[in-house]
Amino acid sequence: MAHLSTTASGQTSWHGAGAAEFDLRSDTMTKPTPSMLNAICQTTLLDDVFAEDPTTNDLHSYVAERTGHEAALLVLSGTMGNQVAIRSHLAQPPHSVLCDHRAHIICYEAGGVSAWTGATVQTVVPKNGIHLTLEDIQKHAVLDDDIHHCPTKLISLENTLDGMIMPLTEARRIVEWAHANDIKVHLDGARLWEAVVSGAGSLSDYTSLFDSVSLCFSKGLGAPIGSIIVGSSAFIKKARWFRKSIGGGARQTGVFAAAARIALDETFGTDPHGKTGHLLATHAKAKQVAEMWTSRGGKLENPVHTNMVWLDLEGSGLGPNDLAVIGEEKGLKLMGGRVVIHYQVSDEAISRLEQVFDSAMQGKFQRSEDQSKPYGSSKK
Repeated sequence: MAHLSTTASGQTSWHGAGAAEFDLRSDTMTKPTPSMLNAICQTTLLDDVFAEDPTTNDLHSYVAERTGHEAALLVLSGTMGNQVAIRSHLAQPPHSVLCDHRAHIICYEAGGVSAWTGATVQTVVPKNGIHLTLEDIQKHAVLDDDIHHCPTKLISLENTLDGMIMPLTEARRIVEWAHANDIKVHLDGARLWEAVVSGAGSLSDYTSLFDSVSLCFSKGLGAPIGSIIVGSSAFIKKARWFRKSIGGGARQTGVFAAAARIALDETFGTDPHGKTGHLLATHAKAKQVAEMWTSRGGKLENPVHTNMVWLDLEGSGLGPNDLAVIGEEKGLKLMGGRVVIHYQVSDEAISRLEQVFDSAMQGKFQRSEDQSKPYGSSKK
C-alpha cells in the first residue's frame, strides 16, 4: 500500500509552504494545502466526459453563479481554457483575433491560436503602456468587407496583464463597442482575482461583461491543477466538444475539482471582492518590495498594481541575471526582474530579498568605481 511521504516531524509533504515560501519567480509556485488534500480524499470519482461527477458539476454551477454566467467548464490549464474558448467563438476563416502585444495567448501559448483556428492574430501596443483602451482597439479593428483585410471577429483582453489592471470602466467601453459591431470578447482572467482584490470591481462586475472568461485555480490560488471557462450554455456545450477534441476530456475530475473549490473559497474568498481570502496581503508585500527597491536607487519597469513587481534591471545598472545569482546565495529563487509575491511568500523571504537588493546595488556601485579607474589599476 502506498503512503504519503513524511518529514522528520511526521507531517506529510502537503504541510507547510516548503520551497514555495522562498520562490518568487511566479505565483504558479504556490503549494497545495492540507485542506485541499482533505477535499480530494472526500471527493466523488465519477466521469466528467459523461458530465456525471457531482463534485465537478457543483464546481461548474458554483463558478457560473459567482461570475454571472449560465455555465462553466473545467479545463486542465489556463492555456487550454483560452484556446478552447477562442476556438469555440470562431467559425471559419477569414477571421482575426485582436489582443495586446504582451498577451499570454500570443506570447506563451505555443502559437495555438493560429495553429488551431486559422485566425490571424493582430497585436496592439497600448498607447498608455499599461492596458488597451477602446481607442487602441478602434484604431486596429477591421470592420468592413474590404477583401484586402482580415475581419476582426474576436477581441481577447487580459486582466491582470503583467500584474497591471484594466479598469472596469475601460473593459465595459470595449465590450459595449465590440458587441455593437458584432465582435465577441474573451477575457483571459487567469489573474483576474488580483484585479478584484485590489478594489477595481467585484468578480461578477468584470466577468459578466464578457462572452467568455478563463479563470485559473493554480496561479496564485494554490490549487495543484486546473482552470475554468465560463459563458453561455450554448457556448459551453460547444467548448466541451473542443475540449474533448484536444484530449482535455478528463475522467475522474473530482480529484482536482475538489481542490479548486477549496482554492477559490480559501485563497480568493467567498465574498465578491475577495476580501476574506489571502491575496490582499500579497499586494501589501509587493508594494513593500517596490519601496525597498526604489529606496536603494532602483527603477521600476511598471507600476505596481497588484502582486507583481517589475524591476528595471538595466535601467538600475544591473545585468539580467544578477538578482537570480545573488538570490540563490540567500536561498531565494528569482528570475530576471519580475518578482511575484504569492500568499505563501513569508516575511523571512522578504527580509532575504532586502539583503539581495543591498548586495546587488552595492555591487553595482563597486563595478561603477572599478570602471572609472585607469586601465590596469584594478586589483587582481
